[in-house]
Amino acid sequence: MAFIDYYKILGIDKSASAGDIKKAYRKLARKFHPDLNPSDKEAEHKFKEINEANEVLSDPKNRKKYDEHGKDWKHAEQFEKANQQQRQYQRGGEQSPFGDFGGGDYSDFFESMFGGRSSRGRTSGGNVKFRGQDLNASLNLNLKDVYETHKRTLTINGNNIRLTIPAGVKNGQIIKIKGHGGEGVNGGPKGDLNITFSIENNTKFKLDGDNFHTTIDLDLYKAVLGGEITVETFDGKAKLKIAPETQNGTKVKLKGKGFPVYKKEGSFGDLYITYQVIMPKNLSEKEKQLFAELVKLRPS
Repeated sequence: MAFIDYYKILGIDKSASAGDIKKAYRKLARKFHPDLNPSDKEAEHKFKEINEANEVLSDPKNRKKYDEHGKDWKHAEQFEKANQQQRQYQRGGEQSPFGDFGGGDYSDFFESMFGGRSSRGRTSGGNVKFRGQDLNASLNLNLKDVYETHKRTLTINGNNIRLTIPAGVKNGQIIKIKGHGGEGVNGGPKGDLNITFSIENNTKFKLDGDNFHTTIDLDLYKAVLGGEITVETFDGKAKLKIAPETQNGTKVKLKGKGFPVYKKEGSFGDLYITYQVIMPKNLSEKEKQLFAELVKLRPS
């Protein structure tokens, strides 16, 4: 596996503080967010790299492993365990079953751990159990697909995995499926499967957290006199009462008509509707006369 410089991806140096990491991540995530770069595969790939870098560097334990072991940071515990056993054999005057990797780099070490040849030309690894590699996959869905909890079958490396996708999954969110990663070594446990969700919003509703936002047209007469209108929500229609003298830009809230809250069944955000008052066009002479009469009735 090629080395990925997470510091370079976020545009920071190794001395960066947790605050620096958070600030850099937020700035880049906004810049390359798929919602702002639709159909841009390069931006989508960059967004995934940014999330991966942040996931590692924002966790103090993972960051320490990454700083010490580079591309092999996920196997830091296995390395330390094997290194400890190597030292024990050396103190006891015995030949280590791992071969001599004391002066080698980590990639050589892990090559021998996962089925390669040791520097002495024989199969190494002994009976030490190693956890399998984690696998990463991406799943592209529409916003409507994650409005309700549903099941879906994924094919990963030729294996079909039946997956329950909870309602409210967000764009860029990563869900871990334990035990569906790479095979373990010497009877070790399987790794995990990390699924990154790419959610496309092709609706007229803008998603902000768990809330929806939309704008609807309101004719002048209804804005002045009031009345009732029917509006579209994400999952149907709703009737709204319009107060007399409603101003352009007025915002109303429909409670519970937003996006489902992740892993909180029955909980939803709200829907915010902004009224855009539309001026009448192609007025008849009679209508113009009536508006002129209204002007005379209003104090200057």
